[in-house]
Amino acid sequence: MSASLALRNDGREASSLRPFRVEWDPMGFALSSLIVRTGKTAVLCSVSLEEGVPRWRKGEGKGWLSAEYRLLPGSTPERQRRELMKLSGRTQEIQRLIGRSLRAVLDMEALGERTLLIDCDVVQADAGTRTAAVTGSWLALRQACDALQSRGLISADPIRDQLAAVSVGLVDGIPLLDLDYSEDSRAEVDLNVVIAGDGRLLEIQGTAEGEAFSRQQLNDLLNLAEPGVQELMQCQRDALTQRTQVP
Repeated sequence: MSASLALRNDGREASSLRPFRVEWDPMGFALSSLIVRTGKTAVLCSVSLEEGVPRWRKGEGKGWLSAEYRLLPGSTPERQRRELMKLSGRTQEIQRLIGRSLRAVLDMEALGERTLLIDCDVVQADAGTRTAAVTGSWLALRQACDALQSRGLISADPIRDQLAAVSVGLVDGIPLLDLDYSEDSRAEVDLNVVIAGDGRLLEIQGTAEGEAFSRQQLNDLLNLAEPGVQELMQCQRDALTQRTQVP
């Protein structure tokens, strides 16, 4: 047995994703909604529409998109307290990541002066919640924009490209794709990568949890992330195909 196989509790190879699954339309009143599952991690992603834009955007003829992210109580072994008036730094960082990533592939002029609100609520956390939220949010956004077009609210597709995100890390010096909690909690390096459909990088968030890591190790992690994201994009396309086939 290789070192990488011995290292992973679920028997995956170092370059293997966790099982990916999408459950469509759990929320009847949202413009679109889904639950994205990557292994044991599950995130509820929904999109709501507001007519109008923030005050600083008014009169430009362009839309806006914002995102919110929360860990729900019961999503982790110890109950998470609800974040109400004061958000943690982690929560703010993650929802900004989601919003930036989606805005990068959205044509605001095609959206018109409307705001799309993305909500990402973690139902179960087994690491990789922010990358699952990004990947699931793009799917929910795709479905929401299709709904806007079908209702005649917009005439052109505002989504310019696909995107997905994945985590990679060094565990005992070995690069691993799509870490679960048992791996993420002891990783020496943790990297979250968002990539557009054309292969360009949208976001890289990397941290050395102990000793610094080298440029070569960074390259190794990115070389692991890129095909992983491409596989996730195929999973997204498959999920959309299955959605359209549901009677």
